Amino acid sequence: MKRQAAIVTVFGGSQPRESDQHYRQAHELGVALAQKGLVVCSGGYGGTMEAVSRGAKQAGGRTLGVTAQSFKSRANRWVDQEVRMKTWRARLFELIRRGRAYVACPGGTGTLVELAVVWEMLNKGAMSNRPLVVLGDFWKPVIDCVQEAEPGQRTRLGERGKEMVHRASSAADAAGYLAEYFRAQP
Repeated sequence: MKRQAAIVTVFGGSQPRESDQHYRQAHELGVALAQKGLVVCSGGYGGTMEAVSRGAKQAGGRTLGVTAQSFKSRANRWVDQEVRMKTWRARLFELIRRGRAYVACPGGTGTLVELAVVWEMLNKGAMSNRPLVVLGDFWKPVIDCVQEAEPGQRTRLGERGKEMVHRASSAADAAGYLAEYFRAQP
């Protein structure tokens, strides 16, 4: 019996345009994930979300977009299936629920919230252990700051906290890491 393709939720900002480095990087990520047989799930709108969905579709992959009724926009044209949630908060938790792994691309405060919520849920054991990947060096100062927090925080995160976040230097690195993770799963 063939295993169902794993869904990777990709977080990232809505600001990047086609000519931007972050858009191109997200597009490469979508291509690389699709080539590894992974389904791409994103917030469904523009910028990084469009780029990763576009890359996945152009590589023959499947895409999901989780949007919110509270935002007037609809999913970008590269999304195969739009999942419309009532609120921003419901959208956030649906993105997390659907993912069997997560990749945080560069973004703004919304992406920071998404990264932080997933990381905290993993840290607290509020969901099963799943890969959390940050793409490139954009989030490095945040990750380093949290990992080197005040003594009480550091004790709580310990070595497990350091292992929870995988830093990928490229889209190919992120997709390869995730494909290897899923290949090793029973």
